[in-house]
Amino acid sequence: MFYLFHGEDEYRRSLQLATMKAKLGDPVTVALNTTELNGRRLTLDELISVCDAMPFLAEKRLVIVYNLAARFERKKGTAEDDAEQDPAFLEQFEEYVNSLPESTRLVLVEDGKIKDTNRIYKIVTKSDQGHLHEFAPLDPGELSRWIPEHVEEKGGRIERAAVNALAAFVGSDLRLLDQEIDKLLTYAGPERAVTEQDVRLLVSYAQANIFDMVDALGKRDTRRAMELMEQLLESGEHPLYLLRMIVRQFRILIQIKELLAKGTPVKDIQGLLRLHPYVVKKTTGQAANFSILQLEVIFKQLHEVDAAVKSGEMEPALALNLFVTEVRS
Repeated sequence: MFYLFHGEDEYRRSLQLATMKAKLGDPVTVALNTTELNGRRLTLDELISVCDAMPFLAEKRLVIVYNLAARFERKKGTAEDDAEQDPAFLEQFEEYVNSLPESTRLVLVEDGKIKDTNRIYKIVTKSDQGHLHEFAPLDPGELSRWIPEHVEEKGGRIERAAVNALAAFVGSDLRLLDQEIDKLLTYAGPERAVTEQDVRLLVSYAQANIFDMVDALGKRDTRRAMELMEQLLESGEHPLYLLRMIVRQFRILIQIKELLAKGTPVKDIQGLLRLHPYVVKKTTGQAANFSILQLEVIFKQLHEVDAAVKSGEMEPALALNLFVTEVRS
């Protein structure tokens, strides 16, 4: 069987993947029989070699491929035929996954939502062996319930005003929210509930530094961007947390840039994107430093960095430093 996990909610995607691993048995044995691959550079021979390998001391082998479908997403302004960069690969891929060894579970994991016109999407949905799972972001009502429930699961308490502030600053990225909640609970301690002031103090610090770093990248000031990155790392922020913050900021930049190009008033953008006014104000100012094409190139680079980290090709801190020094803005 093979699966396509896609959608903006990376946190719930990861939980589903973790659940799948747990069902396969002992964690040590599962780890020995799990292979992670970068789909943007994957060859069919490489995929077949890994998937055809017999499990070691286990019944199943798990193969996780990151961002294979994204590789075949149609680019803006291109003809339909141009989107299929490698039709031979797609044809052979479809034939192979429909005869996948029973001992192999293949999971295609995408960083975002994949269109139903995507060839990989179509291959999954029309196959008896394919399973599609979309992880869409929680809506505001779901988010306002998820945050206090998650805080309670971690043994803490949070005031309603703090819930609203946290949702406004971070949005529906559950991975970032989970990390922010951990920081807030550590800061507040077990004696009291997390307050709105706590959120504004802790969350805005990292966010402000990310804004400054993106500003530096937009001004082609690599030295300043690197200094800010090192400050964040030295302050104790985890590299993967910073990577998610940077990905989020460039995603928001693209969304705001596109809305501004359509003539959408700035006052309407906040509601459309469900963002805090502070975030919209700062990002709108940053948007002038980038063209849409530049933002799309940077966003692609970030996905490549993310895939390299997830597949174990590169250490997170090194990947971040290389991104900052090599970004082509």
